Amino acid sequence: MDLEKKMELISEGTLEVISPEELEKKLNKKNPVAYIGYEPSGKIHLGHAITVMKMIDLQKAGFKIKILLADYHAYLNGKGSLEEIKDVAQYNKHCFLALGLSSETEFILGSSFQTKKEYTDQVYQLAILTTLVRAKRSMAQISRDSEDHKVAEVIYPLMQVVDMVSLEADLALGGMEQRKIHMLARENLPRLNQEAPVCIHTPLLHGTDGSDKMSSSKGNFIAIDDSPAEIKKKLKKSYCPAQEVDKNPVMEMARHFIFRENEHIIIKRPEKFGGDLQLSYLELVEMYEKGDLHPLDLKNSVGEYLIDILAPVREYMEKNYSD
Repeated sequence: MDLEKKMELISEGTLEVISPEELEKKLNKKNPVAYIGYEPSGKIHLGHAITVMKMIDLQKAGFKIKILLADYHAYLNGKGSLEEIKDVAQYNKHCFLALGLSSETEFILGSSFQTKKEYTDQVYQLAILTTLVRAKRSMAQISRDSEDHKVAEVIYPLMQVVDMVSLEADLALGGMEQRKIHMLARENLPRLNQEAPVCIHTPLLHGTDGSDKMSSSKGNFIAIDDSPAEIKKKLKKSYCPAQEVDKNPVMEMARHFIFRENEHIIIKRPEKFGGDLQLSYLELVEMYEKGDLHPLDLKNSVGEYLIDILAPVREYMEKNYSD
């Protein structure tokens, strides 16, 4: 794959690449490393899958993939005891492999290196450079649901920045909620005589209830290992306002999952309601905005596609993981 095709593959479906010029340089490096961190705190859902699919693209483009199973971060964010979190981390690891990451992917527990002297020294150095206001601002989207804010919230982003150094990351990937932490890294790592990574941000998937973000803690998600019956049930209840495309989670699922691999979507309808349709994404948007496609027909069709798309995940989990 030539450089132009690699750049196109990596950039497709992202909201921003900071910066494309730096990304080109990283792609010319021998064995560049791409990193992302996940808090092991519950079910892996379609929101996670968007970033995992982009990590797969990076893997195809030649990046070595490092997945941080951020157990200490989850602990700092109040997601349970370390023992409970480590159990969830193993489930998460299998989910990521089930989604298609290769066996060469490196999975790393945060607690395996985050208490070492060199790591803590860098956290302390970063603490001197970072204002309290900046640290809190960088966590605003991640901890916004908290009612009783803890000191841990300002330690969290500092650790995440140092993770990038410890994991030798040339590139950091995350949803848009990670952007302020990534910018903190790009600003302050050079002040520690460390090279800042390229940062890539992917869209956030709205929750099935219409809220800003799909989240296992809110229960507004479709898990990647949900049964066909569960997927249908959740889609049927999903927020899907007629004639509205923006912030419509069902339309987002179609865009990010169905049209990733397909040029058209087949909408199955009874003849009395117009019969089946074959639509490109632009045609789907136009028809839905005009009110010529009923939300229930969209939900039913998206559900059928998701059942098929996630079938390999269910098969992998049944074969390789039992809780």
